[in-house]
Amino acid sequence: MKLAELGRINQLYFGHEEIARVLGINAASAKVTAGRYVRQGLLLRLKKNIYIRREVWNALEREDKFRLANLGQVPSYLSLSTALDYYEITTQGTRSYFESMAVKRTKEIIVAGSVFRYTKIKKTLYSGFIKEKGFFIATPEKALLDAFYLMSLGRYALDLSALDGTKVERKKIRSLSQGFPQKTRALLKTHGYLATA
Repeated sequence: MKLAELGRINQLYFGHEEIARVLGINAASAKVTAGRYVRQGLLLRLKKNIYIRREVWNALEREDKFRLANLGQVPSYLSLSTALDYYEITTQGTRSYFESMAVKRTKEIIVAGSVFRYTKIKKTLYSGFIKEKGFFIATPEKALLDAFYLMSLGRYALDLSALDGTKVERKKIRSLSQGFPQKTRALLKTHGYLATA
């Protein structure tokens, strides 16, 4: 099989079906071929039946990786420091660590040095995100609320001194925070993100 033929796949990611099509082989052979190319480092595997060519991965922009982050666990949306960094609310973000909220389970996927972290959140709190440029991401206020929620549970550390609080709307925080536990709301009040009145 010629790896060069996979270059004809003009997509960010693909599965066995696409490998079978461009190489003219059956699905079972495509799975074996994909596994061999992953072991050789020519293809990267995000999760079952989602592959990326190594040279494509190396040229990805941050927003391309955001789209891939949404695929690592479905449904999910980018949040926490990743979203706060995207909106330039924090200086704490890292370019190879992508944080998302999900309803299924907490897990991590590591692809070529990049970490995709998914934190489980209650279904009732799975809201406050938008679709932007092909990926789902929390609004600035929801990203902050998600962080405070996990902090109130002792499950997250956010460098509050790295935040620019002028870039979030207190009214939106107050509205969105209604569904969060009292512990989270108390922490928001302590740090001035929720009015005491």
